[in-house]
Amino acid sequence: MLGTLCTLITALTCVSGVTVVTQKPILVTVRKGETATTATLDCNLGTVDNIAGWYKQVPGGVPQYVLRWYHTGWSSVEYGSGSSSPKFTFNHQSKSDYCLIINNVEETDSAVYYCQTQNDSVVFGQGTKLFVYSTLPPPVLTIFPPSSDELKSSKVTLVCLASQMAMGYADVSWTAGGNRVTGGIATSGPVPQADKTFQLSSCLTVDTSEWNQDKVFSCKVTAGSKFAEKDIKKSVCSTE
Repeated sequence: MLGTLCTLITALTCVSGVTVVTQKPILVTVRKGETATTATLDCNLGTVDNIAGWYKQVPGGVPQYVLRWYHTGWSSVEYGSGSSSPKFTFNHQSKSDYCLIINNVEETDSAVYYCQTQNDSVVFGQGTKLFVYSTLPPPVLTIFPPSSDELKSSKVTLVCLASQMAMGYADVSWTAGGNRVTGGIATSGPVPQADKTFQLSSCLTVDTSEWNQDKVFSCKVTAGSKFAEKDIKKSVCSTE
């Protein structure tokens, strides 16, 4: 069962016939200690159904069963190991619209939450990322220029390393000469570190001639409400 579940979650959005489970929003951030200490995650099952469930997955971990709601002649909730009310509660607006409510949120509640339904087969949504934080510092960025060996070829690669990230979810964008770059980008997923922060790298490959024009290349990493941006150009860096 776990192997099947992991395969489905890896696929993110799973379709069975005409059934598509849709979750929103994609990302929820909550600052601990503020008035809003409850996180609400919405899910549409894409069809009228009597069963809706939720799973929790922390970065680098395996999915954990949170709860399942049975809406039959009576309503009942089945909780997974380590989950209970009133921490996790459930609500529904119809037999296709449901929401998971997480009360008194803590940093340990930060995870990806997957909504699931089951007819002839199990179907999962794409997941909602919840991040709970006390303080959220911006990422620390370092950009590495191409090596002297690379400059002899037609293409060069710039590497943007984002470290000291407080959360395991981030968006990365690049610009060249002030214009957004849409191609030639390869970004790794955030990797957990021993100090409980996260790190990711993003590579931008461009023509060597473009690098030699001394354009300003900029890497921007956004994590929650915080972001960091770092610039690099040929004339202000050295290659080895």
